[in-house]
Formats: sequence, C-alpha cells, structure tokens
Amino acid sequence: MKIFLLFLLFCFFTSLFNSCFAGNVTYDRRSLIIDGQRKLLISAAIHYPRSVPAMWPGLVQTAKEGGVDVIESYVFWNGHELSPGKYNFEGRYDLVKFVKIVQQAGMYMILRIGPFVAAEWNFGGVPAWLHYVPGTVFRTDNEPFKYYMRNFTTFIVNLMKQEKLFAPQGGPIILAQVENEYGYYEKFYGEGAKRYVTWAARMAVSQNNGVPWIMCQQDDAPEPVINTCNSFYCDQFTPNSPNKPKIWTENWPGWFKTFGARDPHRPAEDVAFSVARFFQKGGSVHNYYMYHGGTNFGRTSGGPFITTSYDYEAPIDEYGLPRLPKWGHLKELHKAIKLSEHALLKSEPTTLSLGPSQEADVYDDGSEVCAAFLANLDDKTDKNVVFRNVSYHLPSWSVSILPDCKNVVFNTAKVGSQASLVEMMPEELMPSVTSPSKGLKALKWDVFVENAGIWGVADFAKNGFVDHINTTKDTTDYLWYTTSIIVGENEEFLKKAGRPVLLIESKGHALHAFVNQELQGSASGSGSHSPFKFESPISLKAGKNEIALLSMTVGLQNAGGLYEWVGAGLTSVKIEGLNNGTMDLSMSRWTYKIGLQGENLSIYKPDGLNSINWVSTSEPQKNQPLTWYKVVVDPPSGDEPVGLDMIHMGKGLAWLNGEEIGRYWPIKSSEHEKCVEECDYRGKFFPDKCLTGCGEPTQRWYHVPRSWFKPSGNILVIFEEKGGDPTKITFSKRKISGLCSLIAEDFPMVDQAPVR
Repeated sequence: MKIFLLFLLFCFFTSLFNSCFAGNVTYDRRSLIIDGQRKLLISAAIHYPRSVPAMWPGLVQTAKEGGVDVIESYVFWNGHELSPGKYNFEGRYDLVKFVKIVQQAGMYMILRIGPFVAAEWNFGGVPAWLHYVPGTVFRTDNEPFKYYMRNFTTFIVNLMKQEKLFAPQGGPIILAQVENEYGYYEKFYGEGAKRYVTWAARMAVSQNNGVPWIMCQQDDAPEPVINTCNSFYCDQFTPNSPNKPKIWTENWPGWFKTFGARDPHRPAEDVAFSVARFFQKGGSVHNYYMYHGGTNFGRTSGGPFITTSYDYEAPIDEYGLPRLPKWGHLKELHKAIKLSEHALLKSEPTTLSLGPSQEADVYDDGSEVCAAFLANLDDKTDKNVVFRNVSYHLPSWSVSILPDCKNVVFNTAKVGSQASLVEMMPEELMPSVTSPSKGLKALKWDVFVENAGIWGVADFAKNGFVDHINTTKDTTDYLWYTTSIIVGENEEFLKKAGRPVLLIESKGHALHAFVNQELQGSASGSGSHSPFKFESPISLKAGKNEIALLSMTVGLQNAGGLYEWVGAGLTSVKIEGLNNGTMDLSMSRWTYKIGLQGENLSIYKPDGLNSINWVSTSEPQKNQPLTWYKVVVDPPSGDEPVGLDMIHMGKGLAWLNGEEIGRYWPIKSSEHEKCVEECDYRGKFFPDKCLTGCGEPTQRWYHVPRSWFKPSGNILVIFEEKGGDPTKITFSKRKISGLCSLIAEDFPMVDQAPVR
C-alpha cells in the first residue's frame, strides 16, 4: 500500500513540474488537448484588481501549492477604459504583469474578457460612461454597445498577442471567455438576445487568438464556442454539443457578503464533494470562484451593498492566508484527482449501482490503468458498500476516490487537514515622529467638516426630484437634495411638546437627513430594487428652515435584465404634524450639488491634502457627521496582513497614502434573524444554509495592503458621514494563532475553527 502511494505521489509531482508549457490548444468531447496531450485541469479564480501587485506572486504560489494548474480572472472593463479610448493598465490594473506572474509560476491562465463580468463588481464591469452614449442598451443587439464591446475585446486580445501571452505563442492563456451568464437574462431582451449571442460568439472567434472561447451559462452558445456551467454543483451538466468538453467555470466555495446581512459559510466537505462528483461524471476543467476573493477597494463593489471584503470564504482568505482546513482539504482532493487523471482520460466511465443512493463510476480500459469514484448521495446515513468484492465504508454525502480501483486515497467527508485559528490582533495607531518617545506622544488629528448641503455654487435647481445615478453618473456616491420651508410662528408644535415628522421615500440606497445643519437621522435599504422609507421627528424653528438630504449609492447594479436602467434617489418627501396637515415637498424647488467638497478638492490624495484649512487637535470631536479626519502614522509592527478596525465609526470612506481602502460601514445584521452554531455539510448547499453573525457587524475590518505603507509618515484619511469616535480606530494584524487538530492518516473528522 505504502509503495503504491509513493509511486502515485511521484507521478503526481512529476506531472506538476512538466505540465504548464503551453502550445496548441484544441478540444474534443472529453477534454482540452494541449500540445497533443489531454488534460484534467483545476483552476483558481484570483482577480488582479481585488488584490495588489505585491500580493500577486504569493497568491499564485499558494494556489499552485494547493494543487492548482490554472489561474482564472475576469478582465475589468470599467477599470481599464476610464473614458472612450483612455486606458489604464497601472497598479492593480496591470493585467500584463499579472498574466506574466502566472506564466513565471509555470501555470496556465483562463482569461474571461467578457467584457461584461457581473462579479459583484460595480455596473457589472461595464463603464458607466457607456450608458450615456446616446441610444445605448447593454447586452443586446444594439449597435453602440456592440461597437464599444468589440473595441475593448479587440484591444485586450491584441495586448495579449503583443506580449505573446496566448498559448500558441508560448504564453499561458489556454481559454478566453466572451460575455458572462447571459443565459440567465436573455428573456429580457426579446429577439435581439439570440442575435446578440450569435454576434458575440462570431466577434470573439474572429479575433484569431489561437485558443478556444467559452460562454458560461449559455445553453445556445454557437459552435465552436464552448458552453460551461456555473453553480454549487455541476456534475449533471451536459454541454450543448457532443463535441464539447464538460467545463465548470464557477464552483462557489463560499458566498459574497452584503452590508447589514449575516455571514454565509460553505463547509469544506461539501465543496470537495461537489468537485469529486464533477470529475466522477466526466468533468475536465474545474474552476473555483473564488479561490482568493480579495477586496473591493475604493468604490468597485457593486450589487449594490456588496461589502468591501470579497473574502468569499475562499481557500485563500482576503488577506492572502490559506484558509484551513478548506485549503488543505482541497489540496488533498486535487492530489487524488491527479493520481486518477490518466485513467479518467483514457477510458469511458461505467456507472454501477451500489445501493439506492450509492453508485460507482469506473474508468477501466482493460489494461493496468483503472480509477473509481464511489459516491454516497444519502444526506443522512453512512453506508457500507461492496465494490469488486471489497467492502467500503462511505460516510453520508461523500465521494471516495480510488486511483487504482482498490485503495481509497481520499474521501470528501473525512477532513485530514489542520484547521487554523485566525485572530485580528489590535495595534493602536502610532504617531509618525522621529522622537524615541513617540509611543508616549498623542496622535495629532487634522479635521475638516463639510457643509450640510450646498457647498460652493449649486450645480442646478429644478422642481421635483432627479435620478441620483443619472445625475452623478457614478463619479461619486453622494448627491445633495436641498430645499427650504417657512414655518409660521403660530404653528402648534412650537408651543407644545412634540415635533413634526419628516417622511422620506427613496429608491436607494441610503440617506442622511439634515435640518438647519443638524443631522436628524439616517436610513438605508437592503440593496434590492425595493424603495426604503425614512421617518423621524425633526427640529424646526419659526421662519426659514433649510432641509438638506444627502442621498448615497453603495455600488451600482452588477447584473440583471436591463440592469443599467435601475435608478436611485429620492421619490417622496413630506412633513407631517403642521397646522395644515401634511406638507408634500416632492414637487418643490430643489437645489442639487454633486459630491462632497473634500472629494472635489481631492483632499485624500497627497497633492490635494493642503487644498483646505484643516483644524489640528489631539482630541477630535466625537459623533460629528460629515467630517474628514487626517492622521500621520507609522505602519503596524511585524509583517502580518493588516486590517483597519472601524467598529467605532459610522459609515464612510477611507484612504492610506492616497490609495483607496474603500467603503466602510460596520452596520449590524438583525439579531432576530436565524443563525447556526454548527454547519451540517450534508445535503445540497445554498447561500442561506449556514449563516452566522446575527446581531454582529457584517464587516468590521478593512484590508490595508502592506505594500501601501511607507516606513513612516503614512497619511490615513477618513471621511465619516454619520459620526463616530476616530480615536478608537486601530490597525489589526491578521495572525494564525493556533491549530484545532493535527493531520492523521485515517482521515479523522475535525472541528472547523471559525475564521473571523
């Protein structure tokens, strides 16, 4: 047994070192064929803009060490084409650098150009400016959209060709994708949808990039484009042609989080079960979406309401650390699959019934090469089965892999990997000074308070409301709606206890209400299309009263039929409790201002820091809305990944040295919702199956990459909308502080340590 396993492991590692020198890429019904060799491929989604260049080599290497052959990423159109023909490929958007790092690691690359990507990314990755090109309708047989889509696709393909990054040129790119999950939404576009799918496929193939093209969730993908599957399970997926291989472009090992919601989890056992079943049933290319989720820096998250963290409970966490036991358990799975690769690609499977919910798929061509998968689909009961006159124990909802049709080297339900305990260790902000006693010196804060309403000159005025998104064109999250009312001295509320009530309805996504420069309250929706309401007593005085409502977006729609037409902003404003009853201000004269003064002056950037008069203090006022804070700090000690702890703040934006940390909002989920103490991996998974964090902030810590820090003199800038206590902001270092169990040969079950 041990000699057999050593031999198989030798074959596995030998294949790793010789696997990823690309060349001619073709396919048939069974697999991709690279330079004449069939391949079973395991791919890991790592999105280059959701991390930073300094992290890329480590992320790719950690994926490779986890038994991954391929790195996959979308191409993010709105991050690259900032305005028509003006391109950006710097910093986090240095696509060429990222692909070359994959190449240097000896791995393949799947490039999902799209250009529409969804991805919980703002506007699905399509530039907001394209919506305002006259006559444009996204993702249908529409000439303006097709014109710009073709231009960008061609630009990316030519860039990759120029750098010799496609496989026939000796590069790592073996597959490219056009469009994304369009099959979900074709019904919204009528007859134009079919024409668009055909056009997109032909446009892509005409690029002559030398590698196959794919369309995920596109049952009508025309030849030669390969249609692929996205789901929690794709073992039953069948391509739309017997000449196409079975490819799984998105296996979701976790799920994304939304502000104000609970924390979803997918157990490692179920992820492994889904992967094993896919290869058991003839799958050939499998991709984890995400393998490293990373961070939605700046204003890149969409949804709306997608958190700044895009951790996704992926095998590599947001900060770049392997998530154990998930990473380790899947690594062992990948070894087992690779040990079976030759048999799987050499023969057709024979399916045998081993019981009412138990089956075997055997790959045996009659020679010495044989592999088998034994599955127990019962989600409650373990079973003993007999296969080839040998008895095997199958835990419920599990797959055992036998690379020689005799010996079990892996069972998906038996976690033999260590489970790590991860903690966020707080470290106070330290003033950046040269004095040896700097730790004893108080931080000096610089403060600037925004005007609640119109700053500078108003942008325009009109009767009634404008759509928030059509007005800002997503250049900012913020839009001021302001008006004034006259309150007579004979109003009863001025003489008695009690106050009028302000009633607001808005399509999204959040708002703060000010009367006479004083914050009266805040409200927000849930990220859905449904409007939300604000209702609060307000303080009015006799005479003129200024009402200023700050409407906010929290990321734009990222998918859906005709999603670019979904609006936001106020729809109704009324005041109840006046002598004459209810005052409806909805059609009053409203004055508008786009964005914040601090944004307009770029006071978060090094070259804009001195564009306003900051007020210096060692004790900044607490719970003050519309306030900018600036502090100069040293980096945290050590070299561990860093998060910014914003638990004592309200809502806003943060930057370090001009780099966009992103939106922060430690809003809590409802304590009245249902959460689980333990997650049962057995049975089909869905996003609401294993939720935790009831009554807790959806996101407390915000990733600050180590590479953004200087040795000293780091400028941290915070814009706080609602009010908080900036003196309680801390850095936190992400540390692996312990292990729950040790690896054992007999695959013991272990308790999974929660990762927070």
